[in-house]
Amino acid sequence: MHTITKSRATVNRNKFDPALIKRDFPILQRKINGHRLVYLDSAATTQKPISVLKSLDDYYRAHNANVHRGLHTLAEEATLAFETTREKTAQFIGGVKSEEIIYTRNATEAINMVAQSWGRANIKKGDRIVTTHMEHHANLIPWIILARDTGAELQYIPIDNDGFLVLDHLEDIIDTRTRLVALTQMSNVLGTINPADRIIDLAHRRGALVLIDGAQSVPHMPVNAVELDTDFLAFSAHKMLGPTGIGILYGKKEILESMEPVQYGGEMISAVTFESATWADLPYKFEAGTPNIADAAAFSPALDYLINLGMENIRRHEMELTAYALEKLASLKHIEVFGPKNPELRGGAISFIDSAIHPHDLAQYLDSYGIAIRAGHHCAQPLARLLGVSSTARASFYIYNTLDDIDTMVEALKEARRYFGHV
Repeated sequence: MHTITKSRATVNRNKFDPALIKRDFPILQRKINGHRLVYLDSAATTQKPISVLKSLDDYYRAHNANVHRGLHTLAEEATLAFETTREKTAQFIGGVKSEEIIYTRNATEAINMVAQSWGRANIKKGDRIVTTHMEHHANLIPWIILARDTGAELQYIPIDNDGFLVLDHLEDIIDTRTRLVALTQMSNVLGTINPADRIIDLAHRRGALVLIDGAQSVPHMPVNAVELDTDFLAFSAHKMLGPTGIGILYGKKEILESMEPVQYGGEMISAVTFESATWADLPYKFEAGTPNIADAAAFSPALDYLINLGMENIRRHEMELTAYALEKLASLKHIEVFGPKNPELRGGAISFIDSAIHPHDLAQYLDSYGIAIRAGHHCAQPLARLLGVSSTARASFYIYNTLDDIDTMVEALKEARRYFGHV
């Protein structure tokens, strides 16, 4: 078998050096509007290292075949690459069983799978579903629809003015009627890192299951599903250096075994007659049809890259960037930052507004200097309304960002005031 291409990312580094890391990301060498690209939108999607790009190319050039259904060499190589990533993912989140790792398209599909399968079988009228006021739509709408269709009650854990969950009445919110608690581990708007362990412990004492939306946490900090004792964990490959089109649903084996598939077709069956069908074992009963093989295979070098850097080092680096950015932004009197101000209690997604410039105008202005930030409601319209805004600008960091990137953004924010006539 051809070796899936390795990159410099597989070389162990004793020192976390974002300047060196940048060299592994070809897109970061681009010029945007005549300026070097300063990519500060990694909460939306991360850039991809050479190893991931080469893996995609190598897969289609040398290994392309369908998985789990052929006896020829290419089919066996494709299956090996596909399953190697599954095993590596299981180890990445704490050493869960590989059959507990379900491939989906993204975190959104993973959450919807739980709502459609486990939710519709186990939630009934009068039950309670608990989530929070800081969820993005992917971890909000599925529960709104499930509650609407089943007659269940939807309850929210509120947030305070600093962007933290208000836990004073948690014992009342997660009551004995609660069947499921679904919450983000790290907010994509506020950056808040929630006390998932405390909430999971209470939910389990109440007899409820817990789904953790790890779309923003798994790429940025060590997350151990076993230690957390979460029942479900959803996240996306493209937010952690991998390709788009691959998401992960982790679920405890006994729970997944009790669930029905949500899609039917090839490869998810055990036996079929003209009258009936039975399902394959985990994880295949949830993976109907030909899966996204190439992107699953290319997720493997992305995981290698992160493992090589060390998730503790990544978290430490992002705390340094976040602390620096919060300090710099605080020096701009016209900028209001949302979310916790302590970098140890938050991640590197920083939402802010300028008192006189609309976030969309601000994002376009920064783009003219090659600086990519995001502007909008960040798929969290209810949260934006709670904050009293229609949209915010958001800068979000990852392994390839430097203090110089933040300085460049802050200088552009100052220039924007002059450009729009607010000096």
